[in-house]
Amino acid sequence: MRYVLVTGGSRGIADALLAATNAFDVDRALTLFTPDAVIDDPSTGSRFDGHTGIRNYIEQYFIGYHTVTRLLSINSGGENRVRARVDFTGDFGHEIGVLEISVNSDGLIERIDASLE
Repeated sequence: MRYVLVTGGSRGIADALLAATNAFDVDRALTLFTPDAVIDDPSTGSRFDGHTGIRNYIEQYFIGYHTVTRLLSINSGGENRVRARVDFTGDFGHEIGVLEISVNSDGLIERIDASLE
């Protein structure tokens, strides 16, 4: 798949997500997701379904580990997909990861496929 540099609104969803998780504001983060959204993160060994699962994911892996995320780069994978390369730091140390974010026509996140480099 070929990615191109993202500008404008596509970057907005990634920026909003990082701002919410960096503020440890689960409720604000959940407003960015559809009710049946999925986060698939093999590094945790789990998939997180719907708002309940996503809440658990943010509480456990962001709040629980005091994770701060910094955007390194963002590219478009098409009209409704972005690929964000991010820097994670927290109680676990430091990791570089990729978030493949899919959004619906309303701009809400339907799915995130997360991975570590």
